[in-house]
Amino acid sequence: MRRIRANAIAILTVAWILGTFYYLWQDNKPHSSSSASEPRVADIRRHAAHRDDRTIPLIVTQSPWAEQQQGQLIGSFDEKAYLLEKQLKAGDDPYRDHAFNLAESDRLGSERAIRDTRHYRCASVNYDATLPPTSIIITFNNEARSTLLRTIKSVLLRSPPSLIQEIILIDDFSTDPEDCQLLSQIPKVRCLRNGRREGLIRSRVRGADSASASILTFLDSHCEVNTDWLQPMIQRVKEDRTRVVSPIIDVISLDNFAYLAASADLRGGFDWSLHFKWEQIPIEQKMSRNDPTLPIRTPVIAGGIFVMDKSWFNHLGQYDTHMDIWGGENFELSFRVWMCGGSLEILPCSRVGHVFRKRHPYDFPEGNALTYIKNTRRAAEVWMDEYKQYYYSARPSAQGKAFGSIADRLTLRHKLNCKSFHWYMENVYPELRIPERDAVSSVLRQGGLCLESLGSDSLGLAECSKGSGAMRPQSQRWQLVEPLLRQQDICLAITAFTAGSKVKMEPCNMKEPRQKWKQKGPTLQHVVSGLCLDSQLSVGPPAIAQCWPQLASQVWEPQLIT
Repeated sequence: MRRIRANAIAILTVAWILGTFYYLWQDNKPHSSSSASEPRVADIRRHAAHRDDRTIPLIVTQSPWAEQQQGQLIGSFDEKAYLLEKQLKAGDDPYRDHAFNLAESDRLGSERAIRDTRHYRCASVNYDATLPPTSIIITFNNEARSTLLRTIKSVLLRSPPSLIQEIILIDDFSTDPEDCQLLSQIPKVRCLRNGRREGLIRSRVRGADSASASILTFLDSHCEVNTDWLQPMIQRVKEDRTRVVSPIIDVISLDNFAYLAASADLRGGFDWSLHFKWEQIPIEQKMSRNDPTLPIRTPVIAGGIFVMDKSWFNHLGQYDTHMDIWGGENFELSFRVWMCGGSLEILPCSRVGHVFRKRHPYDFPEGNALTYIKNTRRAAEVWMDEYKQYYYSARPSAQGKAFGSIADRLTLRHKLNCKSFHWYMENVYPELRIPERDAVSSVLRQGGLCLESLGSDSLGLAECSKGSGAMRPQSQRWQLVEPLLRQQDICLAITAFTAGSKVKMEPCNMKEPRQKWKQKGPTLQHVVSGLCLDSQLSVGPPAIAQCWPQLASQVWEPQLIT
């Protein structure tokens, strides 16, 4: 009996000790912010992702410099009065003026804790002790006061003070000038007001011109920056001034303002209508990324948030200031950076939250659609060379629409000695598929003879069939859909890349360099070797040879089959 009682007491003692330790551990665990409650699936943008075990599962704590300067953060600025003056009135639609839930934004106030959404290895990355400071440029038009102030305070609270030279607010002719003017009472904040509506593009140029720092940081007015967001971007630009870098852009729900982690496996892309989209990193690039903190090369940036050397920004021609309000400027800048000697990167160790809206809450003088068409057409005409045909095919409404003079931008491109859009397609965005044009069947004539496939392996010249349409034999029907010269699913290919090499037919493969052809004047030139298809009339079957357009054996006359 004594032994049973002793065992019971021992078990209770151990249970009490374990329970005490569990209680203390729970008490010291970080608690979830009320704003980070699980959102509805519908609230999450396509590129947002729930936290996984690669991100740091902690609420952001105040940085040491934030705690030290909390008292001096806003100086003499009366934050409470600023926010109360523009509170949402009872019964008003909270989405009407800003296209997001203003009531929820006002409820959050000017600051809150958000979760560190970086990969855990980012916390151990070291940066130079002496990074150059930056000028933060924020443009806005009738932004909600609570959202704008939260953007500014997140920058001041989560950035080393030595890196913030100034925050330049460009008020793009808001209805109430005090939205900006009152904020200039905050230390390091300057306010510039446009005398008329200029739009994001010209407003950013004004901000850049007035910036005193050597590095520019462009930021939207409805953002919240995350822990150590600035150091990775400034470090990359300091190492190479031709880099233009962007953070991973997390999602702030437009409904409940929940802060949602975006995937770290995405980059910026577009379709031929110049519509921006987030897309998966190509599998080859993903497989070679053995360190999740490494930069991600991106063909284009979203455009709202990026860091750039000021002298490089000026050297490249800033923005195209003949573009209006908003839209298309990110493509123009992205093409220009890549084609004129720079690069674009997304940095996984930099995270900034952004409110993505479903509509624009502000007016476009010529309407949203026309303004976007004008801006993207300017980008296509200046930078896309012969590939602009695919833009017009995808966006036929752009044809005939006015887009203003582009002479100064073409002069700039020539002056900077920029590469071609073909180079961009091959070296930066080879994954962008060129649309297939409607295949048209032709015969390839040399006098009274036609190029004909002779089984699967060989080719030769034969008398052109006198039939028309479907009566033409399949062996003489060719479709040149660059870069392939094909007969149904069989394509013309060279056997080697040297002059004299024979040609043959084999299954079509868009990625096979031996199958790539193009029309060059009257000749058919192999793209990779630069050699031309020669019938070698007196020698043997067709082969490739040094191009001589004056040779009758290299002149091919496509004749449409009707």
